[in-house]
Amino acid sequence: MDQQPPGDRAAAGSGVPTPTCYRHPDRETGISCTRCERPVCPECMVSASVGFQCPDCVRQGSGTGHHPAASRPRTLAGGTVAADPRLVTKILLGINLAVFLLVTVRPGLVGDLTLLGRAWDPSPPPGSIEGVAEGQWYRLVTSMFLHQELMHIGFNMLGLWWLGGQLEAALGRSRYLALYLLSGFAGSALTYLIAAQNQPSLGASGAVYGLFGATAVLMRRMNYDMRPVLVLLALNLVFTFTWGGIAWEAHVGGLIAGVAIAVGMVHAPRERRTAVQAGTCALVLLASLGIIVARTIALT
Repeated sequence: MDQQPPGDRAAAGSGVPTPTCYRHPDRETGISCTRCERPVCPECMVSASVGFQCPDCVRQGSGTGHHPAASRPRTLAGGTVAADPRLVTKILLGINLAVFLLVTVRPGLVGDLTLLGRAWDPSPPPGSIEGVAEGQWYRLVTSMFLHQELMHIGFNMLGLWWLGGQLEAALGRSRYLALYLLSGFAGSALTYLIAAQNQPSLGASGAVYGLFGATAVLMRRMNYDMRPVLVLLALNLVFTFTWGGIAWEAHVGGLIAGVAIAVGMVHAPRERRTAVQAGTCALVLLASLGIIVARTIALT
């Protein structure tokens, strides 16, 4: 993700004073350090993996200095800055690849893990495949890590690596993991609601589309050029609705959830940040559960 310093935000006529650089009080700026959130002018900002940092946080990170205000560096969303900003992304990649290899060796597992609303037979014999409506709720989660074709997992894992690393660095590990899992779960919920009850679905793309939506929100928050990610998202949506055999419901559900969660993550007021972020995630989870319960009642 290319980074360019956003222009200073003029506050003329707004009645709200523009922050000034903490090292140069005479210089107004609309840019903040992604760790300590102190305002920095273009001369002081140091490009980081996501956004910009102040010189004190950079020195602290390299072990050459310390500043009291930067003693606990935070990500843009208030998470803890980790030594490896891609650890969760690597773990998610590993889980997806492990499940893919497992179903390649044992193809019969696909029927046990895929998202299925309800089996063909309304009264299946013991031991036969059943669906979510028949009590196999785990399918809503296992399908989030399920791929059956090499091209499918290839595109999803590339998207996870490219988008996930940037988001993990900006949000922090726990917030990023919540974004990924809730986006995938929301995609499964919308698929369960809209798709035919006996239509099997692999819902892994829902979480990746959630990352697309969150990336757009993050880039808008940091005043980056949004055209590249919007073009890429538009192309993916075209493929979603024009190629056959694609569970578009998971894509749309994941995208909507990803946007909603990211807005709560990066726009939460600092004094109520944790409450707003947790509340946003809880609302997405409750909405997904509500959809699932309503659909189950309708099917039974």
